[in-house]
Amino acid sequence: MNWEQLLSLKRFGDTNKRIRKEQDENRIGFEVDYDRIIFSSEFRSLQDKTQVIPLSNTDFVHTRLTHSLEVSVVGRSLGRSVGHKLLEKHPHLKNIHGYHPNDFGAIVAAAALAHDIGNPPFGHSGEKAIGEFFINGEGKGYKAQLTPKQYQDLCDFEGNANGFKILTESRAGRPGGIRLSYATLGAFTKYPKESLPKKPTKHIADKKYGVFQSEIENFEDVAQELGLLKRTDKGLSYSRHPLTFLVEAADDICYTIIDFEDGINLGLIQEEYALEYLSKIIRKNIIPEHYYALETQKDRIGYLRALAIGTLINEAVDIFMANEEAILSGDFDCALLDKSAYEAQIKDVIKISIDKVYQSTEVIDKEIVGYGVINTLLSTYTSAVNNSYNNTASNYDTLILKGLPDTLKTNDKDLYTRLLSVCHYVSLLSDSKAILDYKKIKGLGF
Repeated sequence: MNWEQLLSLKRFGDTNKRIRKEQDENRIGFEVDYDRIIFSSEFRSLQDKTQVIPLSNTDFVHTRLTHSLEVSVVGRSLGRSVGHKLLEKHPHLKNIHGYHPNDFGAIVAAAALAHDIGNPPFGHSGEKAIGEFFINGEGKGYKAQLTPKQYQDLCDFEGNANGFKILTESRAGRPGGIRLSYATLGAFTKYPKESLPKKPTKHIADKKYGVFQSEIENFEDVAQELGLLKRTDKGLSYSRHPLTFLVEAADDICYTIIDFEDGINLGLIQEEYALEYLSKIIRKNIIPEHYYALETQKDRIGYLRALAIGTLINEAVDIFMANEEAILSGDFDCALLDKSAYEAQIKDVIKISIDKVYQSTEVIDKEIVGYGVINTLLSTYTSAVNNSYNNTASNYDTLILKGLPDTLKTNDKDLYTRLLSVCHYVSLLSDSKAILDYKKIKGLGF
């Protein structure tokens, strides 16, 4: 792969090539990507979607929105730092093509901002709940009418693939979805493959999948423009866009450190754990007298968090540059932080978060609620949509359909399209809206 192609400013529907040197420096295309994501309705709904603690009533626990904003900030720092080093190493990118360090930062920031845009309500349990509906629930009855890959899309409903659908799916008055640059779309796609085969190798790009069957053509177009490397001749499977590794690192840094911080602020993890484990990461930068001078727990944890994030940003940049050639050739097969000198400490922090936060009674109880809500919504909506298509809709089905948006593909002749459209609609609901719709269906009032 080469950077000239990877930094493409092309957007869906373009007929003329976009040249970096011809861009308005006050508002370059990659920065427009960020703005379009920020102003999208899909992004706004993240303010009421679970990050780790579902339906939290506290004012300091992160939602998908605050998490995404923080990941984008870290991503911008990673991108700019890498951009400076890449332009020093490959001066023609600046001297001939006109690229600047901030271009790399803008691409990574935009892709990082959107990285969770496809996640359903109730956190990762929302993805599992959708899949469970098709594996063991009513949705299992559709298996014989779908291709293996279509059925797998539904059984392993994936927020990353759903995010690519949101960013690229055309609808009336909005061709090409949000119409982001192809560079940003490439950087966004952590797993540039389809749902089958599952994990064909241990390569990081095969860990999950990132493209539904409905978006195969759109992704092929993006991959060809960017010059991504095909990893197999059988089906859709490409090497990652190099900047994807920075988007992933930004997410890894934030959820590792900040979920840990949330656990401490909630009283699920003792403050002493933060000093013990984070100090191993920041031992070269911490100034003990500054830490002990802070009077509140929140300020002390914030101090440790800021130093830890800064340390991991610098290391991720160094790892990226040390492995740039392998990344460009598609041979780098793990996350950047898997090569970190602090890998053991990171794993320790994550283990504590899993034990004390992710598997806490509060989280588990609310995830159970999420399963029930999503199962009810999918059962009701898929029945109404398919009964309507088959001209067997009851009066109740008709009422349900009147409450669904016109964008829902209720009359498409393809069953997969109808089912995926329902899953997509449910995935866009906020936690609160999903519960409100559940209550209406159950007759529990408003």
